Amino acid sequence: MMNEIIWPEGYLPGLTDNFASNEIIVADLTAAEVWEYLNNTSKWESYYSNVADIRFLNGSGPELHQGARFRFNTFGFPIEAEVLEHEPAADGKPARLAWHGWEEHSTDADALHVHHAWLIEDLPGGRVRILTQETQNGKDAREMAAAKPNPMINGHQDWIEGLAGAAKQARA
Repeated sequence: MMNEIIWPEGYLPGLTDNFASNEIIVADLTAAEVWEYLNNTSKWESYYSNVADIRFLNGSGPELHQGARFRFNTFGFPIEAEVLEHEPAADGKPARLAWHGWEEHSTDADALHVHHAWLIEDLPGGRVRILTQETQNGKDAREMAAAKPNPMINGHQDWIEGLAGAAKQARA
């Protein structure tokens, strides 16, 4: 049985303004190899073109950890985020990473708020599953949900494919 994302109150898919889900299963990789390229934010820009200007706000970084506060630009938005879930893969359990993000410096009650979660798990046969899902609330979330093609689906697909590609390239 495959694992699933753990959703906090107010961010359950289907009950938010926008939801994106992307998943790939790749042979000849491990969750630990993929985790290295997701957990270390200094590597993001090398394989994902939709992220820039990553900075940590509480003196930590570039690796993420429970409670880490960081900011970055993505999809045209300056996002501030806090890591709420951070579990590297271990003892047959999947790696889990999730952050709550919000539009930096926005005081608008209808500002963008997101929960972006990752699950990376080893599968039988030397395969790894990379799942990323994001729920969003706010005016900009509603606009992105209506856009065709969907920028979240396409952007996150680029992210997970780049993530797997970077991990595979490092293995070669």
